[in-house]
Amino acid sequence: MKNFIAKSQSAQEYECGYSCDNALLLKIDGGLFFITDGRYGLEAKERSKNCEVIEGNDIFSQARRLLRKSGIKTLTIDPLEFTYGDYRAFQNKLTHIHLHTAANFHQKIRSVKKEAEIEKIKTATIENKEAFDRFADFLSKVGLDKTEAELHYAAKGFLEQKGTRKLSFDPIFAIGENAAKPHALPTDKRLKIGSTVLFDAGTKYESYCSDRTRTALFHESGIAFGTEQRFSDSTQQTIYDLALKAHDTAIESARAGMKAAELDLIARKVIENGGYGEFFTHSLGHGVGLDIHEEPFINKRNNLTLQNGMVFTIEPGIYIPNEFGVRIEDIVVLKNNRAEIL
Repeated sequence: MKNFIAKSQSAQEYECGYSCDNALLLKIDGGLFFITDGRYGLEAKERSKNCEVIEGNDIFSQARRLLRKSGIKTLTIDPLEFTYGDYRAFQNKLTHIHLHTAANFHQKIRSVKKEAEIEKIKTATIENKEAFDRFADFLSKVGLDKTEAELHYAAKGFLEQKGTRKLSFDPIFAIGENAAKPHALPTDKRLKIGSTVLFDAGTKYESYCSDRTRTALFHESGIAFGTEQRFSDSTQQTIYDLALKAHDTAIESARAGMKAAELDLIARKVIENGGYGEFFTHSLGHGVGLDIHEEPFINKRNNLTLQNGMVFTIEPGIYIPNEFGVRIEDIVVLKNNRAEIL
């Protein structure tokens, strides 16, 4: 894309190798400018690459100054990143430039990953799985009778590894019927023998995210976050097996060239045919990269054609209100037209 302005830290990171919470990324006729204030100027100059760092107290004024000097006629802007006031200020003070609005345009630029990006996501995923295993060992030894809130706090410690890892998002740790809320908040509910547990978490490697969910039963011998699970309740086992079948079927069926909506429908049909379609209440998956949720979005409304190099989650779920919830999630990459689990 020839000319654009972006506020997203992920766009900053992708283009310049550095990001902060008060900056604008401006691309004009091939020139790339990182505009920030004095709090970040020195670090930006030290860490950024392929861009010119501009410092100023008012980053929007600095951007408008550069745009007036440029003489360009059209500028792409993501309306989801800017306030209405910021957008109108650009409109009113840059009357010679047409603002072309394009939602998530920079996510779309990044939707097909380079091999180096895929390797970073793979490394993040491996480290995340190792954290899951360490946390499962902790739960097995000392988790009994602790609350969701206590265990949610403990989980972050295992994920962050004494500050050496960053989280992709605030993890979800839900026990029993609380797992019927897909994004459950931690409560004072306590872990017991026979409790079902849903754990959804991710860590980053060099700014690239991972994302994984497992649902498991806490036995007398402890807990393990593998996909093979045995539940004492036959209905829970049926629901779990159905979600796992949808997960596996979607991964086996994913192809470059198919529509995102087609892949969502494949998994959704498995759950519908099992009699639980109404309880699969979210989309099948989402892209993962510098953002934890980015293009491509794997849902029944998205007719985007999937391509080799796209990285996204497969995460079917079944949620029975006030009773039980299950979700099984892995990240895949499309390679040689097929899905490969990272």
